[in-house]
Amino acid sequence: MNHDEIRPAGADDVPAVKAVTDAAFSPYIERIGVVPRPMEADHAADVAAGRVFVTGDPVVGLVVLEAYEDHLFLDSIAVRPDSHGQGVGGRLLRFVEARARALGLREIRLYTNVMMWENQKIYPKYGYEVVERRVDGPYARVHYRKVLD
Repeated sequence: MNHDEIRPAGADDVPAVKAVTDAAFSPYIERIGVVPRPMEADHAADVAAGRVFVTGDPVVGLVVLEAYEDHLFLDSIAVRPDSHGQGVGGRLLRFVEARARALGLREIRLYTNVMMWENQKIYPKYGYEVVERRVDGPYARVHYRKVLD
């Protein structure tokens, strides 16, 4: 198996999807003062719905996507902390673009917590622009979009 391959997650991947998500997001709990929403997701339901794509064997990274009529929503991207700096996130973001194009969608949207400043350095490098800053319940978020040419 190609370690760089990104594939739809299957039922057997659910524990890994949970483990990678928890590893990626748990460091933020103290900083933002709440459990990050991706950690509370129903991973089994997302996998069953075909929304989760994973990379690595064992899994080191994943994205959770939701297609809407006019855009692809990047619900979550997670990379295992011990795999940071190896290009996994960039590969996943390029996959998201390819997926949007394959679905005939011209725009990708995502948001990140204002306290996750690491992410706010990454997205602009991949062509994402800030659309708005908004507070949703306990979450203060920065919303981004990328329009594909």
